[in-house]
Amino acid sequence: MTTATEINQLFPRPLWQWFEQICAIPHPSKHEAALSEFIQQWAKSRNLPVVVDHVGNLIIRKPASAGMEDRKTVVIQAHLDMVPQKNADKVHDFVTDPIQPWIDGEWVKATGTTLGSDNGIGMASALAILGSNDIKHGPLEVLLTVDEEAGMTGAFGLQAGMLDAEILINTDSEQEGEIYMGCAGGVDAEITVPMQWQAADQQHQAFTLSIAGLKGGHSGVNIHLGRGNANKLIARFLAGHAVELNMALSEFKGGSLRNAIPREAQCSFTVPADKVDLLNQRIGQYLSILQAELATAEPALKLSLNSTALPANTMQIAAQKKLINLLNACPNGVIRMSDEIAGVTESSLNLGVVTTEAEHVSVLCLIRSLIDSGRENIESTLQSLSDLSGAGITFSGCYPGWKPDTSSPVMAIVKETYESIYHKEPEIMVIHAGLECGLFKKHYPTLDMVSIGPTIRFPHGPDEMVNITTVGQYWTLLLAVLERIPAKVA
Repeated sequence: MTTATEINQLFPRPLWQWFEQICAIPHPSKHEAALSEFIQQWAKSRNLPVVVDHVGNLIIRKPASAGMEDRKTVVIQAHLDMVPQKNADKVHDFVTDPIQPWIDGEWVKATGTTLGSDNGIGMASALAILGSNDIKHGPLEVLLTVDEEAGMTGAFGLQAGMLDAEILINTDSEQEGEIYMGCAGGVDAEITVPMQWQAADQQHQAFTLSIAGLKGGHSGVNIHLGRGNANKLIARFLAGHAVELNMALSEFKGGSLRNAIPREAQCSFTVPADKVDLLNQRIGQYLSILQAELATAEPALKLSLNSTALPANTMQIAAQKKLINLLNACPNGVIRMSDEIAGVTESSLNLGVVTTEAEHVSVLCLIRSLIDSGRENIESTLQSLSDLSGAGITFSGCYPGWKPDTSSPVMAIVKETYESIYHKEPEIMVIHAGLECGLFKKHYPTLDMVSIGPTIRFPHGPDEMVNITTVGQYWTLLLAVLERIPAKVA
């Protein structure tokens, strides 16, 4: 396995050195304090003014380099947290254990977990610039927000008057050669299905059906790839065979984050002894169906059935039927493609997390849309589905999209700079993911914003990887853009 020392030698070295340090300090969403404290102490050691606002965002300032004092102030923005996802067989505590990066050819990956290149590379680039003595730039601010992945708490909490900048460069994009000028908004939806229980039939046999080996990934940027949703695939089997097999469920659980496509799910249940052979037959048939349908999208899909101890209770049949019907009927994936931007998803829904509690089953979804009406349409659909199922539903954490501004001066600077360096045109894009830029507009409506980044594959999953060459290209572009920022208007 490649050592961290070898990662330190990659170009650009200051960025990769910072990324190694970021990986060494656990920082999943809601647990960024240790990394934040490390960065604060480092900034103070270099006499860089640092502010921690009321929600935990960091704002670090650096004076302009010599001769650049008249330039517009730029804020480089990233988020402190990372998505904690791991393979089922990986022993790893994201709150206490460091990420283990390694080099695989042209990529840096992690060892059975998410890497945190989303948004660790962007954060590392900002900190490397703060620590440099030879990079040309005007007055700089670095904004590192908290809890972006689990609710955008930092972006929601950023108050007016905290930033002086006229230009914001967001570093959370994930494709070199693309400049982002807009993003989707979103809202969380939690459906609560009431549950009633009955004593388990002592003559039944108990089993757990599990699905694993799916790719998962980011519920925004990967949603159009047709990957399997583990929750939906288990629900599909139950909808087709629960009645035939006289199944009595005791638990359904799947997924771990509302913004990650579920890679694993399982349900526990009992069946009469005389249905066991048919159960095995139906599972074999279903596995063949899934392998045929998802041969390209999910070649590592696994479906397994294991005997378990008989549970004390199982779901009452009426409540179980409502749950299965709701999960099976719930929309998932791409709802509509954009009419205005070719190849971009307009609206989507991710059925992210299912958990079974004593009094209810919780179904957590994330709705994304480039337009408010698209989000509202999906909200209405889920409300109707919940009403028909006798379930409750709540919507929370609604955040706006970032409306594209085709006349953005900073976008023009980035585009022209890219063309001058790489002698080709970048693509001007809108991303189907929740960048924080839309929320910043509330208190900073005149802030001129753009988003750039290196190529990151499979974020929000343990297959996450960042392309080494594109990190260097992103760094070169970022530094050239900073040098080209115009003077303030007198």
